[in-house]
Amino acid sequence: MNDNAEMTKTPDILCIGSVLWDVIGRAASVMRVGSDVPGRITRLPGGVAMNIAMTLRRFEMTPALLTSIGRDAEGEELINEARRMGMICDHVYRSDDLPTDVYMAIEGANGLIAAIADAHSLEASGDKILRPLANGALGSEAQPFAGPVALDGNLTEELLQTIAKSPLFARSDLRVAPASPGKAERLLALLGHPSATLYVNLEEAGLLCQSTFESSEAAAAALIRRGAHRVLVTDGGKSASEALGDDIVTQSPPSVLVTRVTGAGDTFMAAHIASEAQGMDRPAALARALNAAATYVSGDTPL
Repeated sequence: MNDNAEMTKTPDILCIGSVLWDVIGRAASVMRVGSDVPGRITRLPGGVAMNIAMTLRRFEMTPALLTSIGRDAEGEELINEARRMGMICDHVYRSDDLPTDVYMAIEGANGLIAAIADAHSLEASGDKILRPLANGALGSEAQPFAGPVALDGNLTEELLQTIAKSPLFARSDLRVAPASPGKAERLLALLGHPSATLYVNLEEAGLLCQSTFESSEAAAAALIRRGAHRVLVTDGGKSASEALGDDIVTQSPPSVLVTRVTGAGDTFMAAHIASEAQGMDRPAALARALNAAATYVSGDTPL
């Protein structure tokens, strides 16, 4: 795809947040601290915004990326890969002096063992990644972007607070991606946003409510009481709940053999957004998202 062809495309959705390289080590054995085992190490495009965008492409939506990517060799390779997959990259902030971010994780048969996210370049770029929403490229204060926006909950607290109050998002359908549990409390800035839908797991819901929950339904109800407009709460292989006001839909995912976990929450969210964009009602959209996430963790869907 050449740049001119890309320029003619209009995005169906904006994906704002981390786009980086995922370096994932996977082993078939159970692991603990200090384990030294054989396995496979892969490097693939990743980051919350990228994971969501990749799943949206599988559902035939065209996402535009708003992120920070370095002008280093890794960044050029990443941009080229994103374009090859059909994503709009015209609006990416390219820094001359910041390197391309990277995420490293170790997974065993017993799940995620440890991970380190080096997203310092995205954090250092701050609100520069939002410039296309203000300068007329994708919108402006007078005419805000009116479509769905997938927002990475791992953005800095300051940037999330800016977005929560910004007129640039006044007409957006904000969908807030799962933050890592260590950063979940950053989402507090968006709890009162009138159009934000929060996608969190049971642990993250507990951190936001300063409590612990036995079920996704209880967590969803508590987040609504805390001021959330709409929430989806997942609990691994157990139930998932979607709450809009007092109306809560709860379903259980298919039972599958888990072969990977990194990116599962992003897959769930993207499948849910795409399902609603295609006109599905709330129960059908939740069911399709749960099926997509189950297929993903079973290893049947390509990254």
